[in-house]
Amino acid sequence: MAGRDLRTLFTSNDRSISANEAFTNRQAQWQAVTTCLAEHLRQVSGTGFDVEDLESPRRNVLVFHGVGGIGKSTLSRKIEASLTHSEHRPAQWDSPFHPEERTLPVRIDLARSAGTDFERIILTIRLAVAALGRPMPAFDLALRRYWEHNHPGEPIEDYLRRGGLLSRFSAAAALPQQMQSALGDVAQALLLPGTVGGALGHGVGALVGALRERRQSVRALAGCARLADLLEAEPDLDALSFYPHLLAWDLAQLPADKSAVPVILLDTFEDTGDRTHRDFELLLQRIVWLMPNAFFVVTGRNRLQWAETAVEGQLDWAGPNAWPGLVPGDAAYPRADASARQILIGDFSREDCEDYLARRLSRDGRPLIDEPVRRIIAERSHGLPLHLDLSVMRYLEIRRGGRQPHVADFDHDFPALIARTLSDLTAEERQVLRSVSLLSAFSVSLATEVAGMDHDAPALRLTERPFIRESASGVWPFHVHDLIRSAIRNADDGSDDRWSEQDWRRAARRAFRALGAQWRQDPRRDRAVLVGCLQQGLLLARDFDLGLDWLADASFQYVADSLWEPLAFPATGETSLSGRQSAADALVETLSTITRRHLEHRERTADRLTAVLASGRLPDDLVELATYYLAKAQRDIGLTDESRRGMQRVASGGGRLVLAAGRGLAHLSRLSGDFPAAVEAAGRLGWEGRSRRVLGDVWWVQGDMEQAAAAYLANRGEAEEHGAAGETAMTQAHLAFAVAFADPLRADDELDLATRLLAPLSLRSTEMTARIAALVRDAGYAADLPDRAAVLLVEIDVSGISYAAAKLQLALCFHHAVLDARDDLASGIVRLRELTRSGDYTYYVEIAHFMAGLPLPAHTARARWIDGEQRTRERWRSLVALRRTHIGTGRPPA
Repeated sequence: MAGRDLRTLFTSNDRSISANEAFTNRQAQWQAVTTCLAEHLRQVSGTGFDVEDLESPRRNVLVFHGVGGIGKSTLSRKIEASLTHSEHRPAQWDSPFHPEERTLPVRIDLARSAGTDFERIILTIRLAVAALGRPMPAFDLALRRYWEHNHPGEPIEDYLRRGGLLSRFSAAAALPQQMQSALGDVAQALLLPGTVGGALGHGVGALVGALRERRQSVRALAGCARLADLLEAEPDLDALSFYPHLLAWDLAQLPADKSAVPVILLDTFEDTGDRTHRDFELLLQRIVWLMPNAFFVVTGRNRLQWAETAVEGQLDWAGPNAWPGLVPGDAAYPRADASARQILIGDFSREDCEDYLARRLSRDGRPLIDEPVRRIIAERSHGLPLHLDLSVMRYLEIRRGGRQPHVADFDHDFPALIARTLSDLTAEERQVLRSVSLLSAFSVSLATEVAGMDHDAPALRLTERPFIRESASGVWPFHVHDLIRSAIRNADDGSDDRWSEQDWRRAARRAFRALGAQWRQDPRRDRAVLVGCLQQGLLLARDFDLGLDWLADASFQYVADSLWEPLAFPATGETSLSGRQSAADALVETLSTITRRHLEHRERTADRLTAVLASGRLPDDLVELATYYLAKAQRDIGLTDESRRGMQRVASGGGRLVLAAGRGLAHLSRLSGDFPAAVEAAGRLGWEGRSRRVLGDVWWVQGDMEQAAAAYLANRGEAEEHGAAGETAMTQAHLAFAVAFADPLRADDELDLATRLLAPLSLRSTEMTARIAALVRDAGYAADLPDRAAVLLVEIDVSGISYAAAKLQLALCFHHAVLDARDDLASGIVRLRELTRSGDYTYYVEIAHFMAGLPLPAHTARARWIDGEQRTRERWRSLVALRRTHIGTGRPPA
């Protein structure tokens, strides 16, 4: 449904533009209204319902809360219109089950700009009830007494006319007559002389006496147990706040066919006051509690805290027992019922955003804003309707300037978002909000530190705001709504307490120090804490040129276990390191490259790390980090000489990666076929250098799968003992590969464990090892094995891991040898020669010959086997024979 948007209409001279106030989606919220209202109607019509029961829990309120500009007021207006007349209901909204006559919807805007005071709220509700055409005698008596005491000489109808209330309600003109009728009935019943007003003024005592004595003459009112007390009370604002109980009682006395349920929509609830001064909120809560037969829909920025024991003493009714539907859904407050009555209004979906923009401005029935611009506005909005609206106004403003708006015009942050967000925050809450906008996630304690405060209260209050999102996953539970965070960080802030550049820098330094302290003081050495602190700290150091400090130590801890969780760093817009000015920039690029090497071709990894080192931005202790991983990438793409020189530089530097570089040199000896040298190097590595894994890598190529498996098992045990999940998974995949040659049945179990260990990690090369192990396990059995190998080879080519292609080809040669497929084996050996032409892994060619019992050609390079060539040949040939026995061929070795 859409109406004319007058504000937009008056921003352009182009009469052909149709400006519509588009309303999008919100079916889920409407469904919540109809479902809860249906439940309420069933409850109030039940035989056990007692309108004077002041102790039972209340379930007559539904709350929609969300950030400023999310569309709460629009939703409130649409709900009122839809309940009033079905033709005003949006087409996508289902019809409620109840007839329109059963509800009396009335919306009350609590915004400060509306000037709504408590008297006006009470009168508005009474005017809505006037549509029933019946006096509300108990309420009207009390209200008339209040009015004459507080507005002497001013007729209530004059007040209603002056305030515009008479024109708003079609039945409003009947209210004075209904009130006069109630007063006349009382005067007649008590035989009071004089005018109606005089009768009330002088006859209150008589009426109270009659009520307390339950005289027959006032039997119509005597059933209202608390009327006498309210008439005796001083007729002030406090007493007025209890009069809704009388109105609820009056409504309950109506015949079923003449009654209706008021649906009272309280909009802009956040303007009732802040959370330390709840005087107005106290009065409004009394209305809700004292009218259990009415249904209330509250819309505002913040959720109601009525179900929290912390507000006891500030409000009359508080706690989870009083308001079970308003209980927060967490462990601290177990839900008292299955129906949540506080609903956070979410952002629009991408589709809803584009639909909104397409219908908001049109010409000749077609969207005025073209599709690319609609798409970028929707993307930038993060689903916030206020941003969509501001973007529409910007679109028209650009057109007024004489040009057609382009996509680039909407890479823009609006200061209005800041004003809307900050409008009802205290000064301390603003301080915290600006501070945490520097962080992608935070906790209450972290927010307090970053804001430079010595108490948590402002941060605690801020976390209850709807633009602060909460997630159970992650190190820190809270984060600022993405669009609002961007606006606070980037838009021009025109507020009186706006921050200077130095204010932002001081907050960034506090945040940087606090993150470093959280990482260093983490008693569990939780890797998630490390990654979270590292990622946020690097961005702060980069954006505010803070230096590295604790980031160097954190970076080395990050790479120690080879887990490679992604570190997502927003781009700076530069295409190379040549323009970067800080060590933080270089470290961001280094870690980004290291984490992405499992997703990119290794040549790309080598190029990026080469550029980092050439920039000269890294401090000396981090140069070895980039050098080591550059050498690893060079080894993977077959640049063995360059890799060896890099590993030697790191090893000779005596830094933190000296043992890792020693392992790299051992691997390079193994690649060249110098196995004794690799074994000797492994003896100097110990656990930190992963010596057992190095030995396992040497023993399997000798065909000695028993020793290889024993070495891998020992290394896996050490890794588990040290809590090194990445090393554990890596070793398990290598173990499965070695076992797959000798025992396919056991390999099933080992591969299953490897798969489970690798699932939460990002170890691409190790995943390939596991998949090659599955091919080895199936060698001789699976007819589709060559096809599966071809698919895997494509992925290996994309990654640029050259050794994996040779390893895969060796597995295929094993398959052909087991099947005695001589031609396929010959082709496989030719392919192996091509893959090992660089000199690395040339011993794979020898192993392929050993598998098939073939003599080595004279020109074949010879490896330095641990037990000599003949013993190695026999072991590989025995593995082929064993596999043939397993599959039932019974063919003896040639």
